[in-house]
Amino acid sequence: MTTYRSFINGEWLRSSSGKTAPNINPANADDIIGTAELATREEARRAVDSAYNAFRDWRRTPAPARGRIVAKAARLMEDRKEDLAAAITREEGKTLAEARGELTRAINVVEFCAGESRRLVGETIPSELPSNFAYTIKGPHGVVACITPWNFPVAIPAWKIAPALVAGNSVVFKPATLTPATAVMLTEIFIEAGLPTGVLNLVLGSGSEAGDEILNHPAVKAVSFTGSTETGLKIYAQVAPRGVKVQAEMGGKNPVVILEDCNMELAVESTAQGAFGSTGQRCTATSRAVVIDSVADEFVKKIVARAKTFRLGPGDEASSEIGPAVDESQFNTVLKYIDIAREDGAELLCGGKRAEGDGLENGYFFEPTVFDRVTTDMRIAQEEVFGPVLAVLRVKNYEEAMTVANDSQYGLSSSIFTSDTNMVYRFVDDIETGMTHINSPTTGGEAHVPFGGTKNTGLGAREQGSTALDFYCELKVVYVDYTGRKREGNLY
Repeated sequence: MTTYRSFINGEWLRSSSGKTAPNINPANADDIIGTAELATREEARRAVDSAYNAFRDWRRTPAPARGRIVAKAARLMEDRKEDLAAAITREEGKTLAEARGELTRAINVVEFCAGESRRLVGETIPSELPSNFAYTIKGPHGVVACITPWNFPVAIPAWKIAPALVAGNSVVFKPATLTPATAVMLTEIFIEAGLPTGVLNLVLGSGSEAGDEILNHPAVKAVSFTGSTETGLKIYAQVAPRGVKVQAEMGGKNPVVILEDCNMELAVESTAQGAFGSTGQRCTATSRAVVIDSVADEFVKKIVARAKTFRLGPGDEASSEIGPAVDESQFNTVLKYIDIAREDGAELLCGGKRAEGDGLENGYFFEPTVFDRVTTDMRIAQEEVFGPVLAVLRVKNYEEAMTVANDSQYGLSSSIFTSDTNMVYRFVDDIETGMTHINSPTTGGEAHVPFGGTKNTGLGAREQGSTALDFYCELKVVYVDYTGRKREGNLY
């Protein structure tokens, strides 16, 4: 077994806590991959101190030079893509195809951010005064804490760390304890790319101890978080008294709207992939299908038939289309919501239980599940399950469909299936989500396109694309008076 340790001030640190967390293969709970040593509060403080001490020299490094290091990290990720994919599959559970897709996205994002190092531009602004010049420049905050989840253990850290570094910040990276192997591998890549000592620090530890200590450290000037809405709002409240900037991408309950004139085969397949792919463990996963009554019976019949055809199995087997839930706790959470949905009166059409079969007995495999005749007052329609579970809500017309689709505290992603261009643009205007898709799944995104949501899904600036560096930069305004004489009076 491998022992995973925190990386602080240029060293892999043996923790003095005596606390560890096993790294378990969710496809086979008997396969213990390794053990993560959990950092103490004092060690977490040391990580922030290290980042703070490294910040001054790093911010003075020219932005294109910072970008060259980040670009080299992208090349190293490409070189080690298969090793990283195997690690993702073994410790997180997703299929190799899904892991490779995650890495392609991560590499593209890091490459994009490296290029942005040559575009950290401000603007020149005409002054109202003669012989005066005003302009803006962008600079870093200081120490940034990047707190990341287990479901995309390389891509999400990469799309936080890369722009933070390019902007000139130093970073304390605290990943989920369920995925320490990929966190260590990603850190190794950035260090090998040439980061100076202390610029990037990895802290393996619990949120209640190591994470709490990082958030409370006065040197931390910004926090970028991805995870549950409950945790994100707690972090926001915790650091708000110090005026710390927070970027949080949180929960989702993403709807797909199925209109009467849709391409039904496309709608069914896209919904199935969005709901059941990656075991439903994506913030952009399709959770709700809002279907017009006149085509609901056809849609339900076909989505149930498709759900039953998915092949479940360990992610490293080529035939597997759906892997396991990430761990026993998440598996039990899905089971809990199945029971709740039944109690609330939803009609279970397929799935709803642990998957059985050869090679599945020791893993956390869950059958793709479809509930019909769900109503908006049911918890299965309102709360994030984070599993392969789809709720079908039947509606009379487009107006009711929009009321139902928008009846959520979340606003991440959505999609509509229709052949009517007019309805497409009405939907774009009416839907209350940060991202939407037309005749395609709610999942997916591109490195050069902004990512994020509204309502209780997103706080702060959007991630990726043209907005990738916005959160990580401070804007400074400069006034230059080159008259060489005393100004008469005040402008304001």
